[in-house]
Amino acid sequence: MADFGGAELDAFRTEARSWLEENFPPALKKDPAAQMAAMMGGPETADVKTWRERMGAKGWGTPTWPKVYGGGGLSRPEARVLGEEMARIGARNPIGGMGVMMFGPTLIEVGTEEQKQRHIPPIVRGELRWCQGYSEPGSGSDLASLQTRCEDKGDHWLINGQKIWTSGANLADWCFCLVRTDTSKKHEGISFVLIDMKTPGVETRPIRLINGTSPFCETFFTDVKVPKENMMGPLNGGWTIAKRLLQFERDNISTGLGGGGGGLGGAPVGVVDLARRYVGLDDDGRLADADLRKRVIDHAMEARAFQLTVRRAAEETRSNQGPSAATSIMKYAGAKIAQDRTELSIEAMGHQGLGWEGEGFETDELAATRGWLRAKANSIEGGTSEINLNVVSKRVLGLPDPK
Repeated sequence: MADFGGAELDAFRTEARSWLEENFPPALKKDPAAQMAAMMGGPETADVKTWRERMGAKGWGTPTWPKVYGGGGLSRPEARVLGEEMARIGARNPIGGMGVMMFGPTLIEVGTEEQKQRHIPPIVRGELRWCQGYSEPGSGSDLASLQTRCEDKGDHWLINGQKIWTSGANLADWCFCLVRTDTSKKHEGISFVLIDMKTPGVETRPIRLINGTSPFCETFFTDVKVPKENMMGPLNGGWTIAKRLLQFERDNISTGLGGGGGGLGGAPVGVVDLARRYVGLDDDGRLADADLRKRVIDHAMEARAFQLTVRRAAEETRSNQGPSAATSIMKYAGAKIAQDRTELSIEAMGHQGLGWEGEGFETDELAATRGWLRAKANSIEGGTSEINLNVVSKRVLGLPDPK
């Protein structure tokens, strides 16, 4: 991947702008909801399907991934330019999910060549969905205590156990899963396997959440046979892979989502606009509620500082070493900023921010209520805030364990 700037980067901008204008379906410019619905596992319209196929064939859905596996092969500056040009015309990346955010980058680093050739191209084209088999009913923050068993049966692995909070498991084609292959050790007894979700013995049960959606599932494995070649990395070496994948996950949660405005640490302008609309302005054109005004300003500054830090962190990863333990800092900060944003929004809206259904509430108001409830998970998913602070303490600051 070339890493150039100046005239060459300007030339790439011209190329990207021309390709996008030719290939992005014009109807989607006026229908961002259709793009978002497909990204969240909903129905895929004909235009969204066309857009996904074109981006997948170009490799620009995974712009910095190696071309040999179908990726775009772009440098980070080029990928940033591509993102700017997509934002200019209202185009969203139609290829995402856990295959892109977590599993794919990890597979590129530690998978066998056969595994890369088999699994990376379908992820690049957006043809398959992946889910994450990590947490269990008794193994959440203490993930290494997981008990899902994986036994060697000679020509295959036999898996029995249960996972919980498996995002999108009912829609997924494949699962990257942590299993116990040695009961005599804790961290050193865990392996990393890939499971076809259509395999007999795999069952998913969606969990209904407080905001009315069911993005998570219980997942059960009962005598599930997995081919030997589906183990990624060495036997009992899964914990190291799992930690690396979590770094990619935290990096993408905090930066890929948070830097743009829709996820963690998103753009503060939404809060400002809401406050102006619902609270009103004083004679000097300021928010009428002085206390809320101060907290909205504080939030705006924190969110902007976070976005600039995300940008700097992206620039510092040009060495291609990928994310580090510092992603825990970003994840922690992004989660806090996202929760602050939704809470300030609900406060600014007053009783109009407390609606659930029925007349008297606008669609955006009802969405804000559900968004506020959903944001509570920001400090849990991808590692709880408490766990991330522990990582920062040990891996970033080098502090000793408490005695």
